[in-house]
Amino acid sequence: MAAMFTCCLGCCGDGGTGHIPLKEMPTVQLDTHHMGTDVVIVKSGRRICGTGGCLANAPLHQNKSYFEFKIQSTGVWGIGVATQKVNLNQVPLGRDTNSLVLRHDGSVYHNNEEKNRLPANSLPQEGDIVGITYDHVELNLYLNGKNMHCPASGIRGTVYPVVYVDDSAILDCQFSDFYHTAPQGFEKILFEQQIF
Repeated sequence: MAAMFTCCLGCCGDGGTGHIPLKEMPTVQLDTHHMGTDVVIVKSGRRICGTGGCLANAPLHQNKSYFEFKIQSTGVWGIGVATQKVNLNQVPLGRDTNSLVLRHDGSVYHNNEEKNRLPANSLPQEGDIVGITYDHVELNLYLNGKNMHCPASGIRGTVYPVVYVDDSAILDCQFSDFYHTAPQGFEKILFEQQIF
């Protein structure tokens, strides 16, 4: 009996402690495998500069997602959601069915059509935080925590957060530890295995 008990403890493969190491959950960040050829990603996958676009490394699987971008340096930029089919070398995005983005001029584009526009007195400036909510139907925009009441829709399929820059723009992505509280019912992006 004692030999059988020892065998059970010894067969755990970890010296008999019985602890199973947990895998660390991945961090949502900009994905260097899905970016334009002239894009530079720094600050542990949180800052984009150069020319072109980049997807985040996690699709928006959960029902209500929230994420933010801080405008570090103005120029030509855009933020929103896109499928993996989007051409990340061609800016501005929003020219086809594969992206739905807010552009630096306050317009929201999808399929080369203006879907909405921020109020003229609410254009994001250097240092501003732009928040985005997405619920698989509608994208909504927040400027420094304030709802801009500027909904847009039309994109289909599995989408990822997307950001593009040009003309010296630099943007920082915030996928957790937000500057502003996420709107009620919305939360940070979760990897699929975190949802279940």
